[in-house]
Amino acid sequence: MGKIKTHKASAKRFSFTATGKIKMNHTGRRHKLGLKTPKRKRQLRKKGYVSEARMDDLKRLLPYS
Repeated sequence: MGKIKTHKASAKRFSFTATGKIKMNHTGRRHKLGLKTPKRKRQLRKKGYVSEARMDDLKRLLPYS
């Protein structure tokens, strides 16, 4: 059986922690920043974690991470 290919777009956007959680950047930090409050922009700076519902999908896309 051959190797499973890594989904490269996902590999650039997500990374695994040592405990097995998946880190991601928040969306909404690219444009229209004048409409967003400073608090909201500050909170979007931090890394987020993928929900348990999406974990199986991402583990399939990133088999060797």
